[in-house]
Amino acid sequence: MSTENRLDTLFPSAAQIPEQYRLDTPIEQREYLLDGQLHTWAGPLASVRSPICLTQADGSVEQVVLGSAPLMDADAALAALDAAVRAYDNGQGLWPNLRVAERIRHVESFLARMRQQRDAVVRLLMWEIGKSLKDAEKEFDRTCDYIVDTIDELKKLDRRSSRFELEQGTLGQIRRAPLGVALCMGPYNYPLNETFTTLIPALIMGNTVVFKPAKFGVLLIRPLLEAFRDSFPPGVINVIYGKGRDTVSALMASGKVDVFAFIGTNKGASDLKKLHPRPHRLRAVLGLDAKNPGIVLPQVDLDNAVEEAVTGALSFNGQRCTALKILFVHRDVLQPFLERFSAKLAALKPGMPWEPGVALTPLPEPGKVDYLSGLLQDALSKGAKVINAGGGSQRETFFYPALLSPVSADMRLYHEEQFGPLIPVVPYDEISEVIDYVLQSDYGQQLSLFGNDPAQVGQLIDAFANQVGRINVNAQCQRGPDSYPFNGRKNSAEGTLSVYDALRVFSIRTLVATRDQAANKELFSGIIQGRHSSFLTTDYIF
Repeated sequence: MSTENRLDTLFPSAAQIPEQYRLDTPIEQREYLLDGQLHTWAGPLASVRSPICLTQADGSVEQVVLGSAPLMDADAALAALDAAVRAYDNGQGLWPNLRVAERIRHVESFLARMRQQRDAVVRLLMWEIGKSLKDAEKEFDRTCDYIVDTIDELKKLDRRSSRFELEQGTLGQIRRAPLGVALCMGPYNYPLNETFTTLIPALIMGNTVVFKPAKFGVLLIRPLLEAFRDSFPPGVINVIYGKGRDTVSALMASGKVDVFAFIGTNKGASDLKKLHPRPHRLRAVLGLDAKNPGIVLPQVDLDNAVEEAVTGALSFNGQRCTALKILFVHRDVLQPFLERFSAKLAALKPGMPWEPGVALTPLPEPGKVDYLSGLLQDALSKGAKVINAGGGSQRETFFYPALLSPVSADMRLYHEEQFGPLIPVVPYDEISEVIDYVLQSDYGQQLSLFGNDPAQVGQLIDAFANQVGRINVNAQCQRGPDSYPFNGRKNSAEGTLSVYDALRVFSIRTLVATRDQAANKELFSGIIQGRHSSFLTTDYIF
């Protein structure tokens, strides 16, 4: 079957959707979490559209309206911020002063409640952002695993912090303390996992939080609102909705946000940070744009390079910050690379998220298909060709991947982060051309090297080690494992995340010290034995 024929039958009728994956009635969400209570928003609502379209009885195709979510304003957002400020109470609140073991119990309670909502969240991941069933389940399960790993890492950290150190006549105990009020915002491509990789560490370290869900993937937080409400003290976690310019701008301008955790564009992050009146007091944890290159060397295992490049470029339709967004292929292996890539691409199944084996699904961003078409036409007008059959075909919210070559520096696709299923291939003769690209790039998250010449690969590792946060050798770019650092240079990130690093990003080392004298040691012993302090303690968490 040709690509055109496959796309003509891409969108199903309502009756063709399996019963267990149907959403029968639109979801009108008016609930939001404020100061430990679910409130009902009485103001305007934003329509929530699915990337999935349905074929009607007359043969027309209509995009599904999933429901609506609160379109909150600045006053409502500031009320949530004030609740978080009260709960933190300049570090004197209940939550920041709980013992670590007690905070862990609250997070464990939330995790147990969260697991009960797996089916509901997975279904909404499919409908809201077009994520395949397999990937939606993986995102949910990986998020739960991340919470477990965070708890385990915090226990290790606390055990190490429970001892006293003696240096140059000074006796001290070093523990980590919270920073204050955190604003957490996640991306639409991983609206659960990447959001929770900042939200959970922020909470468990004793910060209070205002959480704004991603612009797409907003309804899937709804099944978790009660779990948040019941698992944490009032004001510790507050969930708001609405447009960023109406809500987040006011939060930042208030100067009451101490930690800004944001995954999005570098322009968006810069604009928001500028609003804060005391930027020197703002800790920022940012995951931003990336234009990760894949570099195919002349001496290479071509089958592996193609396999990794296809997956790296097209997992979740290329809508990942860690996706391979531009491929540099040595001219000696260019033709076989393109042929094998095209063959692998043709085997990828387009369809609806719940279909077994589906690899290509509709795109959630409004206007995304038109944007990708614009990039494609610009490249074609300047000499690129579509290599794969049917590349660039489109139907409503679906864009069939296009493998393009030769791509050159005068094309938009060479510079812009497409964040979608366009695969630009740049032929090169001298590796210096590729090195110059990486050195001059505004982005520095990751890159992939494909080759098997030890001397050349080793030299390139040295060339790129000061340019990107991670070099992947004969493997696609990726975030995991979550125990590894996830960061970037230039405009791609600020700060480092991992299970280990996130606990430190959302806290500060604080020292309690005294002279090494008998009276002082007796005083410390009395505090510890009498359990007069939650901070100065030798409690050991198993």
